[in-house]
Amino acid sequence: MNADEFRASLAGAAPPPRLMPALGGLWHDGKGDWDAAHRTVQEASDPDSAWVHAYLHRKEGDLWNAGYWYSRAGRSQASGGFAEEWVSLVEALCR
Repeated sequence: MNADEFRASLAGAAPPPRLMPALGGLWHDGKGDWDAAHRTVQEASDPDSAWVHAYLHRKEGDLWNAGYWYSRAGRSQASGGFAEEWVSLVEALCR
């Protein structure tokens, strides 16, 4: 699935089948459901899910927790807008 197909999937009622947790979290966040997004990534242990987990906590305003998850993902903490980071995450994870 490429980034355009992923964005188009947001028109549906449910995420596409067999999405990795990181993209599943971004799908739920793209639908405005932070809680479902967080549940999707919080138990995953891969670096991509940690990156999305970090983004979600930054969006929530919990910068300490976000910093922890960015570190787990091996990423620097983002400082731009949330929409910009969401797009960057989708594009990176759909490659």
